[in-house]
Amino acid sequence: MVVDHNEIYRNQAGQYERLVSREDYQGNIWKTLQEICDWHDKIVFDLGAGTGRLTELVLPKAAFVCGFDRSPGMLKVAGEKLVNGRYHNWGLAAADHRDIPVSVNTADRIISGWSLAYLALHQGPAWREPAEAAFERLFEILRPGGKIVILETMGTGFTEPNPPDRLLPYFSFLKTLGFQSTWIRTDYQFALLDEAVELTRFFFGDELAAEVEQNNSTILPECTGVWWK
Repeated sequence: MVVDHNEIYRNQAGQYERLVSREDYQGNIWKTLQEICDWHDKIVFDLGAGTGRLTELVLPKAAFVCGFDRSPGMLKVAGEKLVNGRYHNWGLAAADHRDIPVSVNTADRIISGWSLAYLALHQGPAWREPAEAAFERLFEILRPGGKIVILETMGTGFTEPNPPDRLLPYFSFLKTLGFQSTWIRTDYQFALLDEAVELTRFFFGDELAAEVEQNNSTILPECTGVWWK
């Protein structure tokens, strides 16, 4: 089975939320974000917000968080979660990374999880120029002294970083832009083995799902890279 992630983002947001809600049971993402910079009383833009995972994490500290995603289905799920939460300092808007509809010097923090890499993955061999233009726009949006924080996969099913080869040029590109980086474990923890197999197959394909079943484990290791500037 070939997994069509674009189809998932367009039409299977509910199932996607089931998967990502199981990730990072160790709580390493928020711990790392706080070590990188202060989020208290900041204006935060969450790019490629999806179903609102990172938006939810920073809401308790931030002055305001706006999640942007080009998938209305993803934003619908995010909105349903956020409207029932205890915080009301948020907004959601449909937008592409390359055309965020805000003014310059607007955000104190820009965060993007498992999303900006698609600027490289979906552009073909000539990806670098549009990626540079997109990042130039992000730095325009950022206020002086602000921070951009990016999270991307460094390997699913691995206990040490083993990033997909197709992402290596993009990671090198981030380094040329002056981003610092580290990596953390953000393992998935599922309630039952059947759920582990089902949701792994849904997003990662048959091969990894077969490994999960063979290992008879409800824990799926995940390594996540974190870049900031």
